Amino acid sequence: MAENTEKKVLIVAGEASGDLHASHLVHEVKRHAPKVKFFGIGGPHMRKAGVETLVDSADMAVVGLVEVLIHFRTVYSALLLMRKQLREQKPDLLILVDYPDFNLRLAKTAKALGIKVLYYISPQVWAWRQGRVHMIGQRIDMMAVVFPFEVPFYEKANVPVRFVGHPLTDEVCSDLSREEALKAFSLEPSRQTVGLFPGSRQSEIKRLLPVLLETAEKLNKTQPHLQFILSRASSLSEDDLAPYLENNTLNIKVVADRPYDVMRACDAIATASGTATLEIAIMGIPLVVIYKVSPLTYGIMQHLIKIKDIALCNIVAGERVVPELIQNDATAGNISMEIRRFLEDQTALIEMREKLNGIEKKLNSSKRSTSIGKLALEMLGL
Repeated sequence: MAENTEKKVLIVAGEASGDLHASHLVHEVKRHAPKVKFFGIGGPHMRKAGVETLVDSADMAVVGLVEVLIHFRTVYSALLLMRKQLREQKPDLLILVDYPDFNLRLAKTAKALGIKVLYYISPQVWAWRQGRVHMIGQRIDMMAVVFPFEVPFYEKANVPVRFVGHPLTDEVCSDLSREEALKAFSLEPSRQTVGLFPGSRQSEIKRLLPVLLETAEKLNKTQPHLQFILSRASSLSEDDLAPYLENNTLNIKVVADRPYDVMRACDAIATASGTATLEIAIMGIPLVVIYKVSPLTYGIMQHLIKIKDIALCNIVAGERVVPELIQNDATAGNISMEIRRFLEDQTALIEMREKLNGIEKKLNSSKRSTSIGKLALEMLGL
């Protein structure tokens, strides 16, 4: 019986979104095989699911080539620890969730030790550094992809692949109505609400939160009836945001680890690029996407990226549905102009919501070949 079989799984999720997705995977596996032991790198959602986290994913969440170099010691120490776990614990399966630069190195070690590797949520090889697909194929046993268009990409390179559906189609929801969400956060129902989503990494907070707060100040000058709410990711502490908010004169409401309830309360949102763009799109809230990294990182990325849009919601849509303000274009003036367009132009608002609805339909319309939990159980032989 599966429930009486003890298996060990090393699982690595280096960021807040991966922590949430991985926790659902763990829950699904444990429903069928409760004695499977999970340990590795993760955050609060994985710990709640019963994963022994040897490294907190909050310490790993950095973006950009330069930023990774700055945090090199922390990240490399974690890599050494995980390699040691592979050698000493000899898990039955290594599950890697996104976070490619770290996870593909760990996958190489696992393959050399004869440990099976399941990679969940593909690196965006279809977007940049496409040559990596062959290296990935040498280091993993199965790629579990969340977008249907990724399947032929891997099949063409003869890499084992399964489409497991996007986890957000099951995860993104709020039990609150808009009125209930506003009440829960002590916001005025008669006022329009602008959401600020600065990201889940400390490096994003450093680059994006100041411009988002400046945007709020700029909007308040021309539209003093607006109110603002800021979503703090589970990977960030109150102290991470405190230095930026100490001069907050707008009474911006800060809410920790309730992103979907915060989205429900919003009329428009300015967000960091990343998983949040898909989440907000699924919730049907008009959004503006911003992205800033160091000039050196951006200069290198410009030569490597093979797609015209960077926001996941635009990539899934196959067109520029929501505005993207990248690097020097991510200014308070530009962001506030886009936010005002959604708040003031009813035609633009209706058109945007129709297109956002189309994104959710695209994610839901493709039939998955299996679930990620069942695929993990299959690879464990359970």
